[in-house]
Amino acid sequence: MKSVALWFKRLGPLQSMISIKQIKDLRVKTGVSVIECRQALEAAGGDAKQALAWLAAASHQTAEKKKARALGAGAVASYIHSNGALGVLLELRSETDFVSKNSDFRLLAEDLAMQVAATAPPTIEELLVQPFIKEPAQTVGELIRLNGQKFGERIEVGRFIRYEL
Repeated sequence: MKSVALWFKRLGPLQSMISIKQIKDLRVKTGVSVIECRQALEAAGGDAKQALAWLAAASHQTAEKKKARALGAGAVASYIHSNGALGVLLELRSETDFVSKNSDFRLLAEDLAMQVAATAPPTIEELLVQPFIKEPAQTVGELIRLNGQKFGERIEVGRFIRYEL
């Protein structure tokens, strides 16, 4: 706990309306860096909902900047439905193996495989515009961009295949 206090001390003075608890709560919710959480809260005047919107906009800008980066790593996830008659293999690409070995990255790949199983999109482009099944207020594309911001890398679905009897 002492190291956390030192980390926040290094951030410098916070605006009086932004508390460390607000920053921590936003970081837990989004997974983005402490600095980005602080900036979002400051830009939103301390409002958590507006800070989330600010982070979403920032993730879009960050994704655009990273579009040219090469994707040299990734993970393959699978989903088999409980009836055994439906399965999906999905490739989620990242820039480095450091990110692709992260448990949150692998969980994202599994969630995307389940999304493909549930919705049967014919193309990656159609997958990206669908509402995410676990949080319909967010599209799959937004989910991937936010995770790219969280990991600090470009992430994209490489390919997928859906099998159904």
